[in-house]
Amino acid sequence: MAQHPAPVRLTAWVHGRVQGVGFRWWTRARALELGLVGSATNQADGRVLIVAEGLRANCDSLLDLLEQGRSPGHVDTVVSDWGPARGGMDGFVER
Repeated sequence: MAQHPAPVRLTAWVHGRVQGVGFRWWTRARALELGLVGSATNQADGRVLIVAEGLRANCDSLLDLLEQGRSPGHVDTVVSDWGPARGGMDGFVER
């Protein structure tokens, strides 16, 4: 019987000019294309917090897209953290 890889959780803090420019919408669209669940949330300090769960390869792809700087606004830095998926999320939401 084939083993399926366990889903992971990517938590990424995106620094730069990423609020009020369509960044969360863009991130949601990319995450849904990759089959991920989670959220993109504005933070009081100007960052956007991304939480995404799914296959590691798909989360890696999202992280690469965030770091490439082709998103709306301007990304200075992305700080990421990895862990096991916790579940309990449905779809990908903007907050």
